[in-house]
Amino acid sequence: MIPPGFIQDLLARVDIVEVVGRHVDLKKAGINHKGLCPFHGEKSPSFIVSPTRQTYHCFGCGVHGNAIGFLMEHSGIGFIDAVQDLAQQVGMQVPEDERSPAERERAAQQKQRQATLTEVLERASRHYRHQLKQSPRAIDYLKRRGLTGQIAARFALGYAPEGWRALASAFPSYDDPLLSEAGLVIVQGEEGTEQKRYDRFRDRIMFPIRNVQGETIGFGGRVLDKGEPKYLNSPETPVFSKGRELYGLFEGRQGLRSRGYALVVEGYMDVVALAQSGFDNAVATLGTACTAEHVHKLFRFTDSVIFSFDGDAAGRRAAGRALEAALPHASDTRTIKFLFLPAEHDPDSYVREFGAAAFERCVEDAVPLSRQILESAAEGCDLSSAEGRARLLANARPLWAALPAGLLQRQLLGDLARRAQLPDQELISLWQGSAKSMPETRQDSETQPQTAGEQPRSSKDTAPRAWKKDWKPGSWKRRGEPIDETQGLPRRQPPGPADHALRLLLLGNQWWEQLSADDQHLLHELPGSHGEMVRWLERFLVHHGPCPWSALEPVLEADGMLDQARRLTSGLHAEQEPLLEDLQHMLRKLRIEHINEQVRQLIGSNPQGEDLQRIAQMRAEIESLRQAGLASAG
Repeated sequence: MIPPGFIQDLLARVDIVEVVGRHVDLKKAGINHKGLCPFHGEKSPSFIVSPTRQTYHCFGCGVHGNAIGFLMEHSGIGFIDAVQDLAQQVGMQVPEDERSPAERERAAQQKQRQATLTEVLERASRHYRHQLKQSPRAIDYLKRRGLTGQIAARFALGYAPEGWRALASAFPSYDDPLLSEAGLVIVQGEEGTEQKRYDRFRDRIMFPIRNVQGETIGFGGRVLDKGEPKYLNSPETPVFSKGRELYGLFEGRQGLRSRGYALVVEGYMDVVALAQSGFDNAVATLGTACTAEHVHKLFRFTDSVIFSFDGDAAGRRAAGRALEAALPHASDTRTIKFLFLPAEHDPDSYVREFGAAAFERCVEDAVPLSRQILESAAEGCDLSSAEGRARLLANARPLWAALPAGLLQRQLLGDLARRAQLPDQELISLWQGSAKSMPETRQDSETQPQTAGEQPRSSKDTAPRAWKKDWKPGSWKRRGEPIDETQGLPRRQPPGPADHALRLLLLGNQWWEQLSADDQHLLHELPGSHGEMVRWLERFLVHHGPCPWSALEPVLEADGMLDQARRLTSGLHAEQEPLLEDLQHMLRKLRIEHINEQVRQLIGSNPQGEDLQRIAQMRAEIESLRQAGLASAG
């Protein structure tokens, strides 16, 4: 944990004009500096940097914050990395964290190893760009695909020439093990004279893959002529994981903000061609199906995602996998859609043949998530028969259960009931259980009105009350009993792990950076007001860093969130100072609840084969979490 006092000292020493000026062309405008906003497209400058307040603010898109927040937003780095970067610039030493010396040493070695690999990959990228300029054949190929030199430079496109050891001219030692570790060179055979080394990428257009910080972490290579495979990707390395990274995300960050949505396509060339046509918000998966981590990463940048697929059978299968990955993230405040092009087209060919305006109309007509769920579940079902409608519901149930609890899930259940020709309440009782279809709280018998068809109360219930002789007007309590201030108010559910976790996080928001990515994701996906408060808190921490409750309270009040914070947490002040261990204990409880719910859903869907194995694994995970909780308590 970095002490708040250090953060304040750091911000007092850095000059935000200098920090922002490295990335934005600023001009003096009175007491402030002005430039074009780096977070959205604009032609006239509305981005203001104030040296007196040491803040930045855009009057066009509303982004604002301090020097730390700017580095995090613009470079896509975490809070700790931004602090360390600024501290290094002004010669300050960041206080050491609470990890053991061995853990810090391992972390430092890993970070150095990753930095070394990205340097090697960046050097290779420069070599490929230079080779592109020397190859008329490669340049002609890109021109025939409709790409300009400007778009090629923006995406740092290159060319890997023919030959088995072309990279030998780019590095001092072709035998350097870093070349094979980075996935640039393939090594065959044992060490010695019989060992063979050769370039992985040969005679291919090279697409550097960059992380959100802009570091080169891998490559995709496309053949110029006929050949297999058409696309060749870097292997998994310490800096590159296909299941987590998205091609074009670094280049498309500004487009995501200006257009308001992310367009997920299947190929590198689709991303580049769409950017050439003005769609600079496209990203692509890296030769693998869309994963939940891909979707989670995209929702860090936007609240709207549109998946674009070819209309052929392969595109439909890819859409099905993307649908499953997106469902857990489909909260009521997010938009997910699906765009299907004609079977003979991909986004690249469609834009080149019909133009950007026609593709824009396709985007506007994209299928909403709810309709895609219905169409996916109904595929192959004869809805004119009871058997077909039953199959529809069997197909839809796991998709519906994967949605977060909320209005979207409830409305979809109604749509499914109508499609299956069932009453809503009947489907609710089948899928949620009869207990969940009943009211959660029961009104007092004295105030609950009798409805039609209700059994009459017994004479004991309806007999008039005999008042005591010493009763006085205006006295509505019995003698000796305290007044119940909650009388007449609606009953409230007791605080659960989510309430306790959020209360601890608000009081100890400095712990956010110490939580694992899985725990942060778990908190992000909390339904309703809990998830909304977590997302608000993370945005605050991005711009301002950790602070005590006394400093957080007025900001919550200014943003209209204070009443919500108090309502969610049932009072923010505890008798004892909260500890990180308390928060971790509540997160374990939350995770157990989440896994238990998944187990219940699987059991209710008549599990077979792999599902039974999943249930066993999840139960083992629950037991492991419980044992960890007991060990920490002991």
